[in-house]
Amino acid sequence: MEDAATAQISRTQLWQWQKHGATLEDGRTVTNALVDEFLDDEMTKLRAVPGAELYDSGRFPEAIEIFKTLSESDELAPFLTLPAYQHIV
Repeated sequence: MEDAATAQISRTQLWQWQKHGATLEDGRTVTNALVDEFLDDEMTKLRAVPGAELYDSGRFPEAIEIFKTLSESDELAPFLTLPAYQHIV
């Protein structure tokens, strides 16, 4: 449950930053493209942790797609877990 709560907080903050045009300390504006760039970079790093074979046999691509979709949507979805349930039930 802690992981779901952390993901919920993270995607909500990213959604808010994108919608309100927040800027980073280096002056870059938080946009969908910038978030996608960061997420791709982080997922590449994450893939190295368990190894490519274990990562590729997991559901990481589905999880990041749900995260991206929710953090980049026009409306703030109430919960991250609701769309995720569609993938596991």
